[in-house]
Parts: sequence; C-alpha cells; structure tokens
Amino acid sequence: MNDINKVIDEMPEEVYLRLLSASELGKWDDGTVLTQPQRESTLQVVMLYQARKLQQTEHFTIGAGGNINELSKSELKKQFKGDPIAEFKEADL
Repeated sequence: MNDINKVIDEMPEEVYLRLLSASELGKWDDGTVLTQPQRESTLQVVMLYQARKLQQTEHFTIGAGGNINELSKSELKKQFKGDPIAEFKEADL
C-alpha cells in the first residue's frame, strides 16, 4: 500500500485528469477501450487522488479521508439558491 501512496503523492495533475477521463469514458485518449480490470484500477487511483490531494466539498465527491460527501437537501438548496440554471424570455419560447 505504501507504493500506491507514493504514486499518488508524486502524480502530476495532468495524469490524474487523463485517468479521470478514462474512467468516466471507459477508453483512453487514443480510443482504446479499457478492460474491466483497468477500469476498476483507474477508478481506484482517481478516488485515492481525490481523497488525498483535492479538497472537495461538493455533493457526491470524495472528501478528505476517503469519505463520500453527501449534502442534505437543505444544504443543496442553499448552495444553489439564487443561481438559476437557465433563464428564458417569453420571446424565446
């Protein structure tokens, strides 16, 4: 386990972003599809990186210590209060 900690500690953000993209899309930048074991390993590395190096507080992200951040309904409402998703003028409809 110490080896993976060292890898995470020394991993450049660019590598993390490429792994994140691969785990989300299921394929590498060149279009090669990840095997199931590759996808699982990639996702584990991404989650470890997020837990150790990113200070995420958004809903359903990996927070410090590897815990999933789960915001309550009232916290989510407060977070998005006043920020409209989209605005339309009557003429646009």
